Amino acid sequence: MTPLRYAGLLGAAVIAVAGFAYAQDQAAGGKPAGQAAAAQPASNDASGNPAAVSDDDGKWSDKNGNPTFKVGPDGKVDWYTYIGFVQYSANCLQCHGPDGLGSTYAPSLVDALHSLNYGDVLATVAGGKKNVSAAQDLVMPALGENKNVMCYIDAIYIYLRARSDGAVGRGRPATHAPKPKGYDDAEDSCFG
Repeated sequence: MTPLRYAGLLGAAVIAVAGFAYAQDQAAGGKPAGQAAAAQPASNDASGNPAAVSDDDGKWSDKNGNPTFKVGPDGKVDWYTYIGFVQYSANCLQCHGPDGLGSTYAPSLVDALHSLNYGDVLATVAGGKKNVSAAQDLVMPALGENKNVMCYIDAIYIYLRARSDGAVGRGRPATHAPKPKGYDDAEDSCFG
């Protein structure tokens, strides 16, 4: 099985599990799947405290294992936050607007990450979303087979998480950490 096919099947499984858990929680009057009943951190990050606690070849994770950002006191961002900005600008900006702030036809992702956790974001990007009301149809296409998005989904999420938590301002980050040694190999593997 090719890595992309595996990623597509994995994405479909994530969508199914996240959707089922969300429906169960909503039916019980609870919060969306993955959102604890405990108080949210001051940043209102649906994935929890965004503090970076572990590093895997330049890719940071929070205490729950979710991808996260690392911004130094001088404003220097980690490589994945930087490349997330680049890939967001190439693949998401045309609908969701500059810096994740939304547009007239797609919502602000900076605001959305206050209520969507990492699993929710993966499920929505891979499987798409359709909201239909009397006023409008909002459609997010399923991008689970799009390598230009899915090979960078963690980096895009990290960038948007940093924007949502106020750790990174608008525009291209001025300085960033160097590309990790294994980054090119991982990228090549994803693209096949």
